[in-house]
Amino acid sequence: MYWQEEHNAEQFTVPDRVVDLMFSIKCPTLPVDHAWALSEQICQLLPWFPEEQQAGLHIIHGADSGNGWERPQGAQDLLYLSRRIRLTLRLPYRRVEDAARLSGETLNVGGHRMEVGIPKRCQLAMTNILYCRYLASDPGLDEERFIDTAVESLRAHRLRFKKILCGKSFELASPEGPVFTRSLMVGGLSYEDAVLLQEEGMGPLRYRGCGIFMPQKGF
Repeated sequence: MYWQEEHNAEQFTVPDRVVDLMFSIKCPTLPVDHAWALSEQICQLLPWFPEEQQAGLHIIHGADSGNGWERPQGAQDLLYLSRRIRLTLRLPYRRVEDAARLSGETLNVGGHRMEVGIPKRCQLAMTNILYCRYLASDPGLDEERFIDTAVESLRAHRLRFKKILCGKSFELASPEGPVFTRSLMVGGLSYEDAVLLQEEGMGPLRYRGCGIFMPQKGF
């Protein structure tokens, strides 16, 4: 007899090869488009960060809405951050101790003061659906070609998926000019493949906040 069970939450354990390191911060406000300024400060203190293939920066997003308040969209508009907001780095486990030296530092993020507190290590998500808010892309690609390119990249990594959806576009500022990005949702992943996609990310500029995948509740 041959019997193959489906993988489920009780059978699967998320490995700790790559983790999220979440720092408490004191930072009342940040510009909506703060990715370049924040990554510059991190790279000054952690010079290995841009060269580490599995390292990435979570752009601080805050809440989309709540009590009638909606997240501002203009690049120079300000995010007003609650005390629950964290500065989060995605890191290979062997770099956690190195990155923890950010604790106690004060960053100048585009003229906004950010005091970095104690970090907490968190496992990657066990999920079937992942979402990337900022995937660096050629601005000349329309949505259909962007999706085709994303599908090619996922298949090149031998990841299995059933659904893929393109979302909003956004330009991130940099000294070399704007970085065009689109959001991307990928569904129907196995737990193993979802972990791999979180570990590896997609596309360039992960240390600038691009190509980082997070759990999503649904399409």
